[in-house]
Amino acid sequence: MSLYNLSIEQPGRSIPLESLKGKTILFVNVASKCGLTPQYKGLQALYDKYHSRGLEIFGFPCNQFMKQEPAEDNEILQFCEVNYGVTFPLAKKADVNGPTAQPIYKALKERAGVQDIDWNFSKFLVKGDEVKWFNARTEPSALESEIEKLLQ
Repeated sequence: MSLYNLSIEQPGRSIPLESLKGKTILFVNVASKCGLTPQYKGLQALYDKYHSRGLEIFGFPCNQFMKQEPAEDNEILQFCEVNYGVTFPLAKKADVNGPTAQPIYKALKERAGVQDIDWNFSKFLVKGDEVKWFNARTEPSALESEIEKLLQ
């Protein structure tokens, strides 16, 4: 199954990945009570810098790692906007590992050869059929050269 046959479920709407074909997409599982939560600032900086050139970023709130995202979808959105100025889209809270994993994450892991997501703020950079995985400790700014290559 193609990644582009799937959709991103957001509160109140669904975004078919088919509509994003040709764009560079960064998928990140996020959490608001994690030591890595300040990465929201770096993700927003990437979005501000590259969105007009074709970068899309989608945060997927996930509570699978030490219950570090206990809030409901609307509370998560508000937290991200107020504390980090986040304007990139967030999906509905979802699992990224195990049998209840969000289908997009099942497909991303398969394409990147990743068994399981290691922690909050793991990143998948996608363009077409190319999928690259970056671990949770990879700062968003460290992705700039990869993003630049894919946006050319």
